[in-house]
Amino acid sequence: MPSKEALNFAIQGGKKLSGEITVNTAKNSAVSLLCASLLNEGHTTLKRMPRIEEVFRIIEVLESIGVQAVWSGEHEVRITPPETFALKDINQDAAMKTRSVIMLVGALVHRAQSFSIPQAGGCKLGSRTVRPHFFALQEFGVSIKTREGAYDIETRNLKPAEKVVLYESGDTVTENAIMAAARITGKTTIKLASANYQIQDLCYFLKRLGVKIEGVGTTTLVIEGRESIREDVSFSMSEDPIEAMLFLSIAATTNSRITIKGAPIEFLELELLKLQKMGFKYSLTKAYKSENGFTDLVDIKTRPSSLTALEEKIYARPFPGLNIDNLPFFVPIATQAKGQTLIHDWVYENRAIYYTELIKLGANIVLADPHRVIVTGPTPLRPAEVICPPALRPAAIILIAMLAAPGESILRNVYSINRGYEDLVTRLGALGAHIEVLKG
Repeated sequence: MPSKEALNFAIQGGKKLSGEITVNTAKNSAVSLLCASLLNEGHTTLKRMPRIEEVFRIIEVLESIGVQAVWSGEHEVRITPPETFALKDINQDAAMKTRSVIMLVGALVHRAQSFSIPQAGGCKLGSRTVRPHFFALQEFGVSIKTREGAYDIETRNLKPAEKVVLYESGDTVTENAIMAAARITGKTTIKLASANYQIQDLCYFLKRLGVKIEGVGTTTLVIEGRESIREDVSFSMSEDPIEAMLFLSIAATTNSRITIKGAPIEFLELELLKLQKMGFKYSLTKAYKSENGFTDLVDIKTRPSSLTALEEKIYARPFPGLNIDNLPFFVPIATQAKGQTLIHDWVYENRAIYYTELIKLGANIVLADPHRVIVTGPTPLRPAEVICPPALRPAAIILIAMLAAPGESILRNVYSINRGYEDLVTRLGALGAHIEVLKG
């Protein structure tokens, strides 16, 4: 695993970028599939696994409870669960650094009658309540109690849920409900499910394991589970629309001509439409299939553009709406668009506050309330020294703004960025970005 030593970026900004960059596979799919691999008592080989901090933390958690995780080459990992999990030995340190640990519940309820997991960590974005997980899982016979620093889980007689109405259409709560249903004999119907990309990846993976699932890509899933799953299976996850949006935001903010290869178009259509209406110029190739055989990909060729702010607010919704993780990338874009842009981040209490960090780089941003910012542009950006906020996407947009700001900027403690993006310095360097990694 990589060193946990603090890392900083020195960025020489203000340069036009050019060339090609390929979208990696999705962080959120990777952590979901790692957790779901515990449903399978056989060997699970996950292909094209991103080597990012979030993945490393989940693997550290899995290894601490007895799971064998063996890397083969750079991007393939083979998961073999133990006959009995050592749940009392769970790596508290690693677990508290990732919110994804909450998704272990849906898998582990089939392997242990009672256990505890540390309270979820990861991005600091507000309360991010886990009560929807409790409400969903109790329909299957799972009891979850909260105490300081941990969740205590007990299973009674697991049973299929005739109808689970999710308290909110969240990605992780949908994944937990799917995993709970996957190893219970009988039919479960999940209503108001997320239909996002990582949910689809999870469903296709479980179908490979023999779980019957109807409604993939919709908000109603009908799942017929298997009491026992012991298969040797290989699976390749889909490309990351959030990483594709990062590159789109870099292209628009730096006014550059780049080609983004392998973008999962189904999960970017509204984002691209909003950008088009702002005046962003781009073209798409004909769609082709991902290695997994089900994700539609395109190459996006961007061109220098003159941007104008949208009259309407920009806000996120569950898929097929604008992805909540893509919303922050409109902030640096808006700094270069003529007029005022209202960005409404209604999901998280704290994330909009992090957007105001771009003021240090010369952005004209007014925090209207904890959920809304007003960005006025176009504004020349200037170099600055900024400490990464403890949240992945807000940290990434500071990097974007620094790439557009002429002169040297310092971005300190970039762990938040490395949680979600692999080898970003080298990959952006191939486009002509000048980023130096500084230790300490």
